[in-house]
Amino acid sequence: MVVPYTHEPFTDFTVKENKQAIEEAIQYVKGQLGKDYPLIIGGERITTEDKITSYNPANHSEIIGTVSKANQDLAEQAMEKAQEAFKTWSRWTPEARANVLFRAAAISRRRKHEFSAWMVYEIGKPWKEADADSAEAIDFLEFYARQMLEYKDGAEINSRPIEHNAFTYLPLGVGVTVSPWNLPFAIMAGTTVGPMVAGNTILLKPASLTPVITYKFMEVLEEAGMPKGVVNFIPGSGSDIGDYLVEHPKTRFINFTGSKEVGTSIYEKAAKIQPGQNFLKKTAIEMGGKDTIIVDREGNLDIATDAIVQSAFGFSGQKCSACSRVVAHADVYEELIERVKAKTEELTIDAPQHASTYMGPVCEESAFDKILEYIEIGKSEATLVTGGTGDKSEGYFVKPTIFKDADPNARIMQEEIFGPVVAFTKANDIDELIDIANNTDYGLTGAIISDNRDHLEKARHEFHVGNLYFNRGCTAAIVGYQPFGGFKMSGTDTKAGGPGYILHFMEPKTVCDQF
Repeated sequence: MVVPYTHEPFTDFTVKENKQAIEEAIQYVKGQLGKDYPLIIGGERITTEDKITSYNPANHSEIIGTVSKANQDLAEQAMEKAQEAFKTWSRWTPEARANVLFRAAAISRRRKHEFSAWMVYEIGKPWKEADADSAEAIDFLEFYARQMLEYKDGAEINSRPIEHNAFTYLPLGVGVTVSPWNLPFAIMAGTTVGPMVAGNTILLKPASLTPVITYKFMEVLEEAGMPKGVVNFIPGSGSDIGDYLVEHPKTRFINFTGSKEVGTSIYEKAAKIQPGQNFLKKTAIEMGGKDTIIVDREGNLDIATDAIVQSAFGFSGQKCSACSRVVAHADVYEELIERVKAKTEELTIDAPQHASTYMGPVCEESAFDKILEYIEIGKSEATLVTGGTGDKSEGYFVKPTIFKDADPNARIMQEEIFGPVVAFTKANDIDELIDIANNTDYGLTGAIISDNRDHLEKARHEFHVGNLYFNRGCTAAIVGYQPFGGFKMSGTDTKAGGPGYILHFMEPKTVCDQF
């Protein structure tokens, strides 16, 4: 019997034993830095001369590890191994496939602090953010395993007295998962095991900034009993193996999380029928957001302040759900900005190994430079309230930055910055608040802080985002509780961690048996 799903609890690091456990894990991982990691194709370890080097963004002279890099020949080899593995994996019972995920969840739970520590080093996540990432990865394993058990017998349909009709779900084949660096355990694991438990085999191309964490997850899947070739670990460049696999005539689906530019390119390439291809490829694409918190005149400013600071500056704003826009009612606008400014200036910015660190570095030098460029643009478009500087002498640290009096159509109000930058603008009534919130190409997350139930209900219907939150921040969706995905240019809204997610990676079949 499978117990009902509940999400993995977050760790309370004020508890002495928990604090000691994460500190021990950080020390353990520190002793593991600098190792070399191979590809895994058909269960075989393959080492190449061409490498991806992973660096610590809080100390860019420190190497996390070097990882072998796949080329097109090795990508083709992985495709062949995945095709071969599909023949048997797709025939495993759904219960047996789910059991691999249940075991992987148990292993990941035992290694939870270790995975968090890897994220502290490889992508600069402070303890709280890393712990939430690890918990979410475990949640995806548990949730998708249970979801597969729900779909294992198909769906009930009607039959006439002269027949028996059956409606079942079949796996598609080989798919490509292209995972992001910002949730390098959670999203990587979820976008891999969701299609996998449905009976598909996977070519896993992780983000080049976080390949070591992905390799560590491959160890978990192997220990959990995953057969060889079901998931193949093939880090490499998007322009080389990424495009090659997206366009491959045997690729049945692409599961992507990342930028709008790459996502729309994948969507376009996947739509083209290749020679020898006799099916339409499926895509599950999540591309980011430009997310707004509305603060109504009747909103609680204490709640609003906490929601904005946490949503804008958690993990240095490097989340597709991060709050990068605040639209506040004119009557509370100035007071709200002063409150947010005061709380922001209390934040601790430091290397994420330290317990006291609230905000660590941004992911790499190119991101650092891009964020500073946007800050300069912001200085010409709005009024700088606090922050506005960065230091990359040792790590890529950007101070949390607030602008006010931004025009709703300004670049810093429209373009995804993906860093610790939030811009404020004002409005005079609920209609204008919602109109401004909706005036971007994206539609991922949003929040409204209000004690006016009529205004909340208006936002429920008119604030056009895939994930809308009342009286809380716009980040931190929990698997199985707030299924995640967005409208408009935020993606295909596959609702990760929600009902029906794995159906995107199966095809339904109707069989009629007439008597």
